[in-house]
Amino acid sequence: MTAPQPAAFPPHRLYYLHNFQRALNWLGQRYGDLLGEEEAGFLAGFALLPEPTQALLVRMVMRKGPWFRASKLVYAEIGDSAQAAVPLLQMGWLSTSEPMALGELFGLHTKSELLDILKGAGLAATLRKADMLAALDGQTDPQPYAAWHPQATDPVWRVMVGEVCERLRLMFFGNLHQDWSEFVLSDLGIFRYEAVALDAASRAFQSRADVDFYLAISTSRQALDAGGDAGALLQSLGQLESPHRWLNQRRAKLLLRLGQACERAQDWENAAQAYTASAYPGARHRHIRVLEHMQCFGQALDLAAQAQTEPESEEESQRVARMLPRLRRNAGLGGAPRQAALAPAVAALCSEVVLARPAQPVAVEYALRDHWHRGEAPVFYVENALINSLFGLLCWPAIFAPLPGAFFHPFQSGPADLGAPDFVARRQPLFDACLAELQDGRYRSTIRSRFAGKAGTQSPFVFWGTLSDALLELALDCIPAAHLQRLFDRLLRDVKANRTGFPDLVRFWPDRAEGAGRYELVEVKAPGDKLQDNQIRWLDYCAAHGIPARVCHVQWQGIGEGA
Repeated sequence: MTAPQPAAFPPHRLYYLHNFQRALNWLGQRYGDLLGEEEAGFLAGFALLPEPTQALLVRMVMRKGPWFRASKLVYAEIGDSAQAAVPLLQMGWLSTSEPMALGELFGLHTKSELLDILKGAGLAATLRKADMLAALDGQTDPQPYAAWHPQATDPVWRVMVGEVCERLRLMFFGNLHQDWSEFVLSDLGIFRYEAVALDAASRAFQSRADVDFYLAISTSRQALDAGGDAGALLQSLGQLESPHRWLNQRRAKLLLRLGQACERAQDWENAAQAYTASAYPGARHRHIRVLEHMQCFGQALDLAAQAQTEPESEEESQRVARMLPRLRRNAGLGGAPRQAALAPAVAALCSEVVLARPAQPVAVEYALRDHWHRGEAPVFYVENALINSLFGLLCWPAIFAPLPGAFFHPFQSGPADLGAPDFVARRQPLFDACLAELQDGRYRSTIRSRFAGKAGTQSPFVFWGTLSDALLELALDCIPAAHLQRLFDRLLRDVKANRTGFPDLVRFWPDRAEGAGRYELVEVKAPGDKLQDNQIRWLDYCAAHGIPARVCHVQWQGIGEGA
């Protein structure tokens, strides 16, 4: 199925309605076989509504609800909102008689309005709105708005189709963190998305059970964020299982979050259960730590040995290596020597520079950049932007390959399986073909061409705001292809973990006569700052592969000089 092409931004003020209609048409074509009676009824019923009524409903669906005051829904293109609401009230899509909780009443009105509405409650005018709600909390049951405010002349409506609209939004985007504003941002040209061919196999959901699974996971996550009982939520996840890897990844991530919540509550048994059930990266080393708290030192050491033999990532290997001496001591096996804070190769990269303290507060990275910067030797603050961007431009076809389970809709900034363990393996021939250009020199023209042709298009790797023509040309002239190959190789080992941790600055010494030059990557540390683990891993890799990198500890003049 061909992705729906974004229409030109309409000149009138009903663009949001047209976008919503476009989404409903897309859902009807793409997910018609998965729509239940309620969803299909909504699509059919919506199409029959008068245009002002459609527009009013979309306005409410796109705003925070579910309760709305008619006087707050003033839109010139809709006109009389009370008149537009009549068909919705007749269909039961809006209601005036649903019970309203006290907190919902407070959400609709200002403090002065509430003092008038609740004047019989004896609330002091000096109280803050939050204190007023706290004073009345638990004293009143939900009741229709008319019972709260019998003298009201401003209609108040509750949207009754919010859940079905949320379900449709989930089916369209394949997630609940994107909303209908994606259409508007795309139409306005604020966001551009790569056009990826979408067929039936690329649907986010293959059955209604898939949608129910996602919603169950989302509901549990919301309950956890709201302070719900992590142990009880953990038990409720026991029966949830999906045949789809990406959905089970969401479950595994939630189990990790539940384990962390149980840890904070010192509920070690449930924390261990959550981590045992979760295959999400990071769960195993947390499980080891929980076993330590439970004084199950033998089990902790056995699990650490497994992780040491078959680490899930460099990060886990680094963490477990630090834990092993303590685990051995706790198990009565004698402690191995503690690891040095920095490996010798990384320690050798460290140096110090003394700068005059800036007159105005400035980040230490910018202070050092400005201190070193020369016209013949430019310095840029890039952190994770440069290497990721070069990689993203060169490997664009592999990243945006239309594989099943990667792209669900036309508004994705990158593949949905970017963080999956098999992300690279599924695309290995494509990545090999892209990286082969580093061997014959084609990569320079390819990167330049994509930098121009894809400008502004959303990507999980390309930092358009940081990458400039000047920076790009210096990088292509000064960073050897062999170094890019090694940097990209490590990035592909663990895309999720290795996209971060790059040094802060890049220094260039272009040799314009020879058409080449030198470069250096520099991690900058302010007084008292320490290297983070992901930074240490990158620096260790650079040292092992001959990539020029170092750590520069900045001291302010007159402080820490020993003078």
